[in-house]
Amino acid sequence: MKITFDCPDKINGVMTMVIEPADYQEKVEKTLKDYRKKAQVPGFRPGQVPMGMIKRQYGTAAKVDEVNRLISEKLYGYIQENKIQMLGEPLPNQEKQKPQDFEKEGDLEFVFDIAVAPEMKAELTDKDKLTYYDIKVDDKLIDDQVQMYASQAGEFKDAETFSGNDTLTGALRELDQKGNTKEDGLSNEAAMIMPAYIKEDKQRKLFDGAKKGDVITFNPKKAYPDNDAEVAALLKVDKEQVKDLDSDFSYQINEIRHFQPAELNQQLFDRVFGEGTVKDEKAFREKIAETIKPQLQGNSDYKFLIDLRAYMEKKVGEVAFPEALLKRVMLQNNKDKDADYVEKNFEGSIKELKWHLIKEQLVAANQIKVEDADVKAVAKDAIRQQFAQYGMSNVPDDVLENYAAEQLKKRENIDGFVDRAVDQKLVETLKTVVKLTKKEVSLEDFNKTMQEK
Repeated sequence: MKITFDCPDKINGVMTMVIEPADYQEKVEKTLKDYRKKAQVPGFRPGQVPMGMIKRQYGTAAKVDEVNRLISEKLYGYIQENKIQMLGEPLPNQEKQKPQDFEKEGDLEFVFDIAVAPEMKAELTDKDKLTYYDIKVDDKLIDDQVQMYASQAGEFKDAETFSGNDTLTGALRELDQKGNTKEDGLSNEAAMIMPAYIKEDKQRKLFDGAKKGDVITFNPKKAYPDNDAEVAALLKVDKEQVKDLDSDFSYQINEIRHFQPAELNQQLFDRVFGEGTVKDEKAFREKIAETIKPQLQGNSDYKFLIDLRAYMEKKVGEVAFPEALLKRVMLQNNKDKDADYVEKNFEGSIKELKWHLIKEQLVAANQIKVEDADVKAVAKDAIRQQFAQYGMSNVPDDVLENYAAEQLKKRENIDGFVDRAVDQKLVETLKTVVKLTKKEVSLEDFNKTMQEK
């Protein structure tokens, strides 16, 4: 077998493979002999079918299979041995590749286009300066978290008078122009309304101080302007039925449900952090601060990674990619899409590819390796955060282990967890490599920096 590789511009490579009969004949003969042993042809005993008949029936297919195996093995072997950083998959050369006749004896020639990663130098030293935003855990953050926990553990209670965010349930009936209940009009005998979410001020104020048993006259279309879906949901009808609706409705309040957040007591402390972990409000707030800090650090690390990417993309500068070839690769990888899809998404794809190559160099230069334990830790942390969203901060480690194990059984999850593990290790390492300027900020100010372009 003869393999040549030509890449004059260093990004558009052409590989030529000449496969000679000697490269595949022995394996093809062996395959045909195996076919002969198993072939069942009328008139012949097993293993006694003439080889000529076997060759005529299976010879070409066996040759094609063996040649394809050789192409894959030798092509990727050559790329690996010669340390060619290939982007995507090899594609048949559209100009030089000629049709091959597998039924004839002789050499077979295959020509492939190979997109090669451009040469670039991505490195960081202590001469590179980056800012790290350290989010402080202030009283406002803790207060917000306390309120969230209290709300999650709260409950609805019956009330006599409406206030704040109370929920009302009652009979909603369409009125005629004289203010009487309209015969065959729209109605909902168990309409649920939260006046706090009524958009129009005058309509919302009609419910101020309302009591159980009161009848309020209001206009749903005015209450929820330009939101036919909301009005239709309130009346439990299709949107088309309220398109031209302009009637007033009477609303007889049958029930007022007042939401009462949980008290800051031992029951709430135990619910959030486990029985007996904290004993009073001071310790509760301190524990909240302790749990918030790692979450805020995750936000800070993410911001650092975003800034690092922008810094490195600018430092590396413009990079030439084999665009025409990569567009063919992109089209090949998205067979259900057309050329317009490639054109619209190509610029973004190249931007992601450039960052991927930069990150690969940084990972290699800093000898960063991700172990199975790192991937599992990332999975557990993701699950822990999901539980925390529901106010469950004291999930046992064995539960996290079980959930993580289930998540890691799915191939589509593993790649994402590996990427996050690489990002985490890269951030932790590079924070010790570059000259880091730490800037303490509030969460509010931090969020403003995240919105900046």
